[in-house]
Amino acid sequence: MRILLVNMPWSSIDVPSLALGILTNSVRQKMPDAEVEVMHANLDFVDWVVDRREFGLGDYYYYSLFTYFSGCGDWVFSSALYDDPEWRVSEFSSRVQGQMSERDLSRNVDLHRSAPEFIDEIAARIVDRAPDLVGFTSTFQQNTAALATARAVKKLDPRIRTALGGANCDGEQGAALHRNFSFIDFVVRGEGEAAFPQLLAALEAAPADGQADFSSIEGLCWATPDGRHVANPMSTAPLPPAQIVSPDYTGYFERLARSKANNWVEPRLVVEGARGCWWGEKHHCTFCGLNGSFMQFRSKHPGRFYDEIIGLVERHQVLDMFVVDNILDMSYVNSLLPRLAEADYDLRLQYEIKSNMRGPQVQALADAGLVSVQPGIENLNSRVLKIMDKGVTGCLNVRMLRDAETSGITIAWNYLYGFPGETDADYQSIIDQMPALHHLCPPDGSPRIAIERFSPYFVKPELGFTDLRPAAQYRLIYDLPESELMDLAYIFDTPTQGIDEDLAETLDRAVTGWQHEYARSRLTHHDLGTEIVLISERRQFDWHVLRLTDPTEVAAFRQLDQPHSVASLARRISASEETVATLLARWSDLGLLFSDADQFIQIAPQAMNQDLLRIDHLHQERAAAQAEAASADPATSAGHPTPEPALTAV
Repeated sequence: MRILLVNMPWSSIDVPSLALGILTNSVRQKMPDAEVEVMHANLDFVDWVVDRREFGLGDYYYYSLFTYFSGCGDWVFSSALYDDPEWRVSEFSSRVQGQMSERDLSRNVDLHRSAPEFIDEIAARIVDRAPDLVGFTSTFQQNTAALATARAVKKLDPRIRTALGGANCDGEQGAALHRNFSFIDFVVRGEGEAAFPQLLAALEAAPADGQADFSSIEGLCWATPDGRHVANPMSTAPLPPAQIVSPDYTGYFERLARSKANNWVEPRLVVEGARGCWWGEKHHCTFCGLNGSFMQFRSKHPGRFYDEIIGLVERHQVLDMFVVDNILDMSYVNSLLPRLAEADYDLRLQYEIKSNMRGPQVQALADAGLVSVQPGIENLNSRVLKIMDKGVTGCLNVRMLRDAETSGITIAWNYLYGFPGETDADYQSIIDQMPALHHLCPPDGSPRIAIERFSPYFVKPELGFTDLRPAAQYRLIYDLPESELMDLAYIFDTPTQGIDEDLAETLDRAVTGWQHEYARSRLTHHDLGTEIVLISERRQFDWHVLRLTDPTEVAAFRQLDQPHSVASLARRISASEETVATLLARWSDLGLLFSDADQFIQIAPQAMNQDLLRIDHLHQERAAAQAEAASADPATSAGHPTPEPALTAV
């Protein structure tokens, strides 16, 4: 049996597909006689498009990252899906009128009109390889490119079986895709390590003149000989960590080396130590739709994960890697991380963590090679964080920003708003303090939350969001009734909640100011034992050097490494509450403190030559597209949450 696995645009070009790497290994382990190959059609598209128009890295990121919530990437390939280069061009142009630069609109329409040509070429290449089955992974904005290619393959050779899987196929989404696009023979829902090899085995065992038996394959969507669509029940027990397959990235780095994209990016590895979310098992963050059908947290044995990381590094000679875990297994802090720190490799990792980690734990991350973390900060007000069910306070989130600055780790985060029950005061109190925080890593943007499938806000209307509709983008992309779009969509429109647009604009201006000031702002402290020396270079504070020599002040500053109320700090330093309140008021005026919910914390990182520790706070992706984002509509710019490249196999 010959299997071809395809990674379509707009998958990231600087990393191999984890999903297809996992499936490649799964097939090879369970069906050693099968031939399996990966086609990197995202790189094929880069080479195709740069020969036909001006197109660069920023343009690719525009679709793969920055326009997820407006659907531009899927709209581009909808013309190929419906075999119509003019598919809803006028509707798209009308919708984005005045919200998108002329260059962006022109590029969207030009690519939309030329997409069928690319899809036809890719489909012809697939058919030339004569696979028995071609499988497409679909996560984020890969849906229409994958669907269009499957349609074109079936048109050229109806005998080739087509399968679709990935995060876009979870739950009802997968069933809807199978119902509405008959050229997809199979949709694999959930974790593919088990289901996909079972599908192949069933096809191989089928009698030449009979129907294969797919009824026992959990989560699989398939059709009976009379055309009836069947969606097998999904597994209720996620894969145990020992059965999570490590990826095989054979061919990706060689293909990138031959691509014009090789001059755009430095390749990274993608690794996976855990699935699910241990916090979400207990307290599902109200707005979060990650993890889909399987929230249960499972992690690989630290020794196995270490061997997997080092094995991939040695095989591919790549030191940069993205860990796709939705949250760090805290046991790794004392097991995996020290081993990585002692390894003879200068690793550079990105990881998702929880924001209540303490300073020594953050330093352990840095020692192990972490250069960027996504800690899920989301907001700095404790009331709003409680509405989110985040399990942290505003002061703890600021502590994370401060300690990351001490350790030289970049923070990726967005300042979210739009939650039921939030008030203007929840935001104004933080906005007023933002100038004091300009030396800490700023938010990437300040978007209103989107309602995502699988999130509590989606499944529990009593939390405040009712009258959900599929986001407007889906009606421009698909020719489907509203009822089917409700099952297919991941993002939903609803009447807004929380603060109004005037205050939202004020928040956005404050965040933008923070971004602009960060590179030239500094606040550090150096504890000399008998005194503490603070250095400040921030636009809205006119002092430069401050020495704390009074023993009470030195003691108070040290205690404020952690959040304290006036009363608790007074007890700890044996001073009156009046004395402490006066001191905190003076330090607040000097921009030394952050306060929220009657708690205070000092915001000066330890002096560690921050100017050298800092990496460019504008991530490579944002830097490449900065000029475009400045002219784009907020709904299509980097100000919206960047989707994490967490993947579900096929």
